[in-house]
Amino acid sequence: MAEKKARQITDVETLKALGHPLRMKLFRAVYAARTATASQLAQTVDEAVSLVSYHLRTLAKHGLIEEAEGQGSDGRERWWKPAAQSLTISDEDFIDEPGKAAAHRSVTRLFRDQRAELYARYVDEKAAWGAEWRKAAFDSEYLPRLTAPELASLSKELDAVLRKYDEAGRAAEAAGETEGREQIAVHLYGFPFRP
Repeated sequence: MAEKKARQITDVETLKALGHPLRMKLFRAVYAARTATASQLAQTVDEAVSLVSYHLRTLAKHGLIEEAEGQGSDGRERWWKPAAQSLTISDEDFIDEPGKAAAHRSVTRLFRDQRAELYARYVDEKAAWGAEWRKAAFDSEYLPRLTAPELASLSKELDAVLRKYDEAGRAAEAAGETEGREQIAVHLYGFPFRP
């Protein structure tokens, strides 16, 4: 099966499946690795292989990951890959019912918490990265005054820029250009607030 470009989560059951803290970490780990086994992922998340396998099967049941055919040499262990190149979750798909809206809020908070943990780990380990990586990394905050349509436009433009870099990186990696290539996390939030 060819990798789908994007997957929009529109049902609450899939959202809840992703909304488990360990499953969200496993999904992120599979996505970053491109392909991985339960044993490899168990080491990454420091959990038992049997528990990791259970949660991987749950992610697969909801179409978030799938088996990666042709991986491994002995066929004894299943390899997993993301079922799509990206996931999107839109507020509009979950706002119409209190239970769905609550599930969406819960998953959004979990994303935020795990993203904050990931960034905190980088901050704690920053000294271990070379000067080139420390100089390239960024942490910025912007406070523009925009209308809702302008914010929507900004979101689309930022998404297009990030997709361009992701696609170029994937193409270079597929061409064998792996020297100096690392997994990068870019977390962007754009939301209204009143000081």
